[in-house]
Amino acid sequence: MKIYTKTGDKGTTALFGGKRVSKADLRIETYGTIDELNSWVGVMRDQDVNKNRSEELIEIQDRLFTIGSILAAEPGNTKVKVPSLSEADVVFLERKIDAMDAVLEPMKVFVLPGGHTSVSFGHVARTVCRRGERLVIALDAQEKVDELVIRYLNRLSDYLFVLCRMMTHELKAVETSWKPRM
Repeated sequence: MKIYTKTGDKGTTALFGGKRVSKADLRIETYGTIDELNSWVGVMRDQDVNKNRSEELIEIQDRLFTIGSILAAEPGNTKVKVPSLSEADVVFLERKIDAMDAVLEPMKVFVLPGGHTSVSFGHVARTVCRRGERLVIALDAQEKVDELVIRYLNRLSDYLFVLCRMMTHELKAVETSWKPRM
């Protein structure tokens, strides 16, 4: 398989199904952001603090590839086979969130991102996830997107936030409270 095809040299790319669209198309921006998020989750998986979470982060990366496939599929083309999300994927994240929350002190204030490089990587992933969610919602306003994609990304950003708090706890890093000036 050749890496370069030269078919995109004029600023277009093909969706699954063959339809060519501009590389500036909202659909391309959306699944490109999901790809960026997947890379940040990979960075998080590579952190020593997350070695015991490697399998769950791989599971999340797999689901992000699924979401990318769903978003890259030509709308209305039923001949194209793509993997699908299920309710169990959302429940998986909820269970992981609940397990971490059971260990953590309850949140009483907003916290500033940071405290340790690993935690900061997690917050970057969380914000990219939120951007991806916003783009999926914008795309959904143009062309229907599977509602589970939106729910999964919403829950994933929650998971990433709680994971950042968990990493802070495990690394004994400082969780800095936001103190707004009034």
